[in-house]
Amino acid sequence: VRPARWQRPAARMLKQRIITALVLLAVVLPAMFHASVVPFAALAVVMVSAAGWEWARMNGQSGGAALLIGAGFGGLLLLFWLWGGLDRSWAAVWWVAAGGWLLLSVLMLRRGVAGWQQWPMIWRLSGGLLVLACAWLALVQARQTGLVFLLSVLTLVWAADIAAYAGGRTFGRRKLAPTLSPGKSWEGVFSGLLGVFLLALFWLWFDQRYPSDGPSLFSRLWQAGPGWVVPALLLLTAASVVGDLLESLVKRSAGMKDSSQLLPGHGGVLDRVDALLPVLPVAMLFAHLLER
Repeated sequence: VRPARWQRPAARMLKQRIITALVLLAVVLPAMFHASVVPFAALAVVMVSAAGWEWARMNGQSGGAALLIGAGFGGLLLLFWLWGGLDRSWAAVWWVAAGGWLLLSVLMLRRGVAGWQQWPMIWRLSGGLLVLACAWLALVQARQTGLVFLLSVLTLVWAADIAAYAGGRTFGRRKLAPTLSPGKSWEGVFSGLLGVFLLALFWLWFDQRYPSDGPSLFSRLWQAGPGWVVPALLLLTAASVVGDLLESLVKRSAGMKDSSQLLPGHGGVLDRVDALLPVLPVAMLFAHLLER
C-alpha cells in the first residue's frame, strides 16, 4: 500500500528535523562540555549573529542590509568579548533586563500584532538586537557559572515547552492568546509549570547524587530557602511563555511563519531560542541574588 500524499511530506519533515537536531548536537555538545568556555562563547556568537540577521529580516530589512546588520552585530559582540566584558559582573544588567521584559510583555501583548508595526523601525530593530546581546551575555556567563547551572536553565525551558505541548494537546480548552498562537492554551501553561516542578525534583536529586563545584539553579534556590523555589519557578516559566508569544507576535506582524529556514525542519534560530531570551537574564538575576 502506497503512503498517502500528506504522509510523505510529513515523513520528510520529520527526517529533516532529526538530521538537523543530530548535527546541532554534534556541534553544540562538544563546545558546551569543553573545559574552556571559549568554544561555547564563540559558537554562541555565531548563533546570535544569525538570530540578528533573522531579526533584521523580520523588521523591514532584506538582502545585503540584513546580512550587514547580522555580521556587524556579531562583530560588536566579539569586540565586547575582547574588551573583557565576559569576565565582568553585570548584576545591574540582569535587573534592567528582567524589568524590561516585564514592561515589554505588557506593552506588546496589549498593543497586539497591529501595534508592533506602529513603533519606529529603529526602535524595533535596535531593541531586538539589545535583547539578543543580553541573552548572549547571560548564556555565556551561565556557562562560566557552571556547566550544571547552564544545563539546568536550558532543561527548564525544554521541560516547560514539552510539558506545555503535551498538556495542551491532551487537555487544552481555553486559548491563551488565540490571535498570536492559536495552539497554546492555559492548560498547556499549567502543564508546563508542572513539568518544571518535576524537573526541579530531578535536579535536586542529581545535585545530591553527583555533587559538583557549580550546583544547578534549582539547588541554589532550594539552598537559599524553600520560599525562593515557587516564586522563582513561576517567574521563569512565565518568562519562557512570554518569549514564545512575543516572537509569534513579531512573526505575525511580518507575515512570516518561521524566522528563517536556517535549521531545516525547525525554522530559524529565533524559533529555537525565543523562550530562552527572557529566561537566561532572569536566571542570572537569581544566581546573582543567591550569591549575596
